[in-house]
Amino acid sequence: MSIFGKIKDAIFGHKAAAPAPQERPQIPAGMDGGPAAGTATAPAPTQPAQVDVNQVLTQIAASKGNPDLNWKTSIVDLMKLLDMDSSLDNRKELATELGYTGQKDGSAEMNMWLQREVMRQLAANGGKVPASLTD
Repeated sequence: MSIFGKIKDAIFGHKAAAPAPQERPQIPAGMDGGPAAGTATAPAPTQPAQVDVNQVLTQIAASKGNPDLNWKTSIVDLMKLLDMDSSLDNRKELATELGYTGQKDGSAEMNMWLQREVMRQLAANGGKVPASLTD
């Protein structure tokens, strides 16, 4: 699994469990005023709930006793918060996955780009991310 995939799974897996859809009792066809026997109706597609990334990460930090991690601006701290290896090798791999074209030397420029790009990718994959974390 990719480094970004692990980040996404760690965040999206912490969202509150959605309530199970309530099933309607089965009524014989034609007796409920609906379609006659032999015809079927497709259930309406459900849109997955958007994950509030800021809220989830804040909750994770709180559950860990609010460790002194600045996950909003630091990719290293974000990875530590998610119990991931934040080594330069892993950040280089993440930079490659996300298409970083600069020097992969662990510079502040690379790390800041990674932090913003991870947040952009989370937003593109169903996360609700404040604009302040993607700019």
